[in-house]
Amino acid sequence: MTPADELHVVFGTGAVGLAVMRELNVQGKRVRLVNRSGTAAAPASVEVVKGNASDPASTREVCRAATVVYDCVGVPYTDWATLFPPMQAAIIQGAAAANAKLVVAENLYMYGPVSGSITEALPFHPTTRKGRVRAKMAEDLMAAHRAGIVRATSGRASDFYGPDAGSQGIFGDRIILPLLAGKTVSVLGKLDMPHSYTYVIDFGKGLVLLGAHDEALGQSWHIPNPPTLTTRQVLTLFFEQAHLPPRMSSVPDLVIKTLSLVNPLLREVAEMLYEFNEPFVDDSSKFVKAFGDIATPQHEAIRQTLEWYRLRAQTKASN
Repeated sequence: MTPADELHVVFGTGAVGLAVMRELNVQGKRVRLVNRSGTAAAPASVEVVKGNASDPASTREVCRAATVVYDCVGVPYTDWATLFPPMQAAIIQGAAAANAKLVVAENLYMYGPVSGSITEALPFHPTTRKGRVRAKMAEDLMAAHRAGIVRATSGRASDFYGPDAGSQGIFGDRIILPLLAGKTVSVLGKLDMPHSYTYVIDFGKGLVLLGAHDEALGQSWHIPNPPTLTTRQVLTLFFEQAHLPPRMSSVPDLVIKTLSLVNPLLREVAEMLYEFNEPFVDDSSKFVKAFGDIATPQHEAIRQTLEWYRLRAQTKASN
């Protein structure tokens, strides 16, 4: 089977789904993007179809003849418990009906607070609502694999940033837009705590690699990141690449927790503050040993991110 004969179905057209699509497109694979609208910013060679990731009949239809299926769907923070589990369950059914491999994009919330590096060998100990959702979904995915329902693997990433991340990215619109305007940027947690950040392009490449190797099946893998820096160090690199003096501050936890009493979104943000108030170091050595180190150097990932923002601003200005 040639690359063009394979059909790769990608659920979700946010930053992660688009990163997967781009990597598959570079490799000459046939790609079908699936979202609710049936429209997306994609090359002409990429098929974009309308589908309902929560409806097994819909997922079976859009997964027909698929070689690999990628679950990259995203939902608002406030809707994780109600929307995420049925989506994964339906996508599992779609991939299973096609006898396709299933690659699921996950994060690190299921581990909960960790002392030391975060590895795939750690038990799940979620202390948040979203962490419990992620833990249950991860368990359900591997249970489906063990039961022979679907051939599955997952790639886990830390807080991500990069092209197309926009409001999704940890260093997204809320940070980059004021930064490029020469303003002070405000972040969550303690600036001088080590924190692993994932470049979303690497996330996409990692998921595609997992889909290409049968030995990845039945396991979860941490997608490689560059060496962990503190949040202050990463932000300083952003300012340096933008040729601007670094201006940054940290939003006090008390402010977020107080506002969370009346703001449902900030309530969801507040429960994740532990990630940014203690060292949060992701260990991807298992992936690197099996498939190689695909992490883009931090300075280059930041350069590409800022370039994407500049091009987006130019496009908006010319329209």
